[in-house]
Amino acid sequence: MSRLVFLFYKLLMALSGLAMVAAFGAVLLGVVAREVHWDVPGLDAYAGYAIAAALFLALPGTLKHGDHIRVTLLLDRVPPRFRSALEWWSLVAATGLTVFIAWYAVRLVWVSYVSHDVSPAADASPLWMPQIGMALGCIGFALSFAHALVERWRGGSFIAASSEAAHVE
Repeated sequence: MSRLVFLFYKLLMALSGLAMVAAFGAVLLGVVAREVHWDVPGLDAYAGYAIAAALFLALPGTLKHGDHIRVTLLLDRVPPRFRSALEWWSLVAATGLTVFIAWYAVRLVWVSYVSHDVSPAADASPLWMPQIGMALGCIGFALSFAHALVERWRGGSFIAASSEAAHVE
């Protein structure tokens, strides 16, 4: 099961990379279009949608690789037993919070689809389309915290410690 979940994280990371390329393409096209006095309505909105998708889709993969900000100032100064309790509490709280966020992100997509909500920008795109990236990223993020909780329960470590996290200047 872990293998399937890791493949899902990789898929979301690949989609995040594609979204970054799409954002770059939209911005580049916008710059070129302005130079040649060509109006392409909604390019700014599409770049924004792609940037948001890239951010949300990358959440699970970056958590797995230890690239999220972790506040270890307190954890490094408490006894190991208390540290363990704090880490457990953090994983449980993060899992609950991300499940809550994922639920409402999916609900937002559904409400936008049912109500035919469109972008107020010049593109007037149906909003449920760009919101799918956000919802998928939130689902993946909740899954990654639940996965981290299960790995912790088994005695393993899910979240890699980033080498840069220990360096403070």
